Amino acid sequence: MTKTATPDIRPANTHFSSGPCSKRPGWTLDALSDAALGRSHRAKIGKAKLKQAIDLTREVLEVPADYRIGIVPASDTGAVEMAMWSLLGARGVDMVAWESFGSGWVSDVVKELKLPDTRKITADYGKLPDLASIDFNRDVVFTWNGTTSGVRVPNADFIPADRQGLTICDATSGAFAQALDFAKLDVVTFSWQKVLGGEGAHGILILSPRAVERLESYTPAWPLPKIFRMTKGGKLIEGIFQGETINTPSMLCVEDYIDALLWAKSVGGLKGLMARADANAKVIFDYVEKTSWIANLADDPATRSNTSVCLKIVDPAITALSADDQAAFAKGMVALLEKQGVAHDIGAYRDAPSGFRIWAGATIDTTDLEALMPWFDWAFEAQKAAQLPAAA
Repeated sequence: MTKTATPDIRPANTHFSSGPCSKRPGWTLDALSDAALGRSHRAKIGKAKLKQAIDLTREVLEVPADYRIGIVPASDTGAVEMAMWSLLGARGVDMVAWESFGSGWVSDVVKELKLPDTRKITADYGKLPDLASIDFNRDVVFTWNGTTSGVRVPNADFIPADRQGLTICDATSGAFAQALDFAKLDVVTFSWQKVLGGEGAHGILILSPRAVERLESYTPAWPLPKIFRMTKGGKLIEGIFQGETINTPSMLCVEDYIDALLWAKSVGGLKGLMARADANAKVIFDYVEKTSWIANLADDPATRSNTSVCLKIVDPAITALSADDQAAFAKGMVALLEKQGVAHDIGAYRDAPSGFRIWAGATIDTTDLEALMPWFDWAFEAQKAAQLPAAA
């Protein structure tokens, strides 16, 4: 084997984590200088900032005017749980999952809410389940983009317009990078720290008129914690969707989100963000296509994520190893790249198959991914020589 030379070019930005994700290009702490620090989020200035964040979300994400947008606690997890605990139970539910976060929502509905009329529609990492088997006369919970598997739904064509149930979509890692068809989605959730690289602990909950109708006409059989309550006296608490948050938000994080949204507008809004993510993902896909030892975890090109790109090692000498040794090989490569200071936080998610997960969302510059790719060949050869000297 010819030894691969250490690449000459290094990424300028080495932050490829899939959450929290990289800050936007050019970000500095100066971006937060106008934050309403030390002020009440219920004061005029605080409510104005929260309303600005909601309005910019609607503009950039192209959310229909009759959909409500609220800022809620506990990141995307809080938003999903808030929706499930408040809306489910009125009819049967199909829980659709193909990676760890979707599987978590299944577990919550089955083990915590204990809904008896629950169907599980699942698939292994790298694949989508049979979407045609979903019954949309029931409520349906699914992720749009599987952050830990790199598998997304290609579009919303599988959802009928005349559905009877609600569609609850965890769109984190997909929102602001992929085209969400809001006409097919009744609840959409995501977190700031994904595609736009905002600071964590806050979630966004978007409700269609159909979801609002359910909230106002249905009372769950279980008690709701205060932070989950969206109605009072059978009516939606409209203030939640106008900047009057349920609990105290970080105005520093709100300011950072506003900055990210303004940057998104500057690069062409949703179309610009999607184009950036597509260009970034293409760099990785092109590299994988010409490299024999690595492959995309997502089997079908139509379902491959353009944000959380998940890769697996397919070199025969490595796949012949035990699962533990394969995992050690991948972790060794990750450690080598981090030691070289060219990539941080790119190991596969802990519950996913061993390999790599590279963030390719809009806040990454394409030139940084182009600079990173040669380092994978270097790290593969170096790890093979260290762990399997005979094979090397």
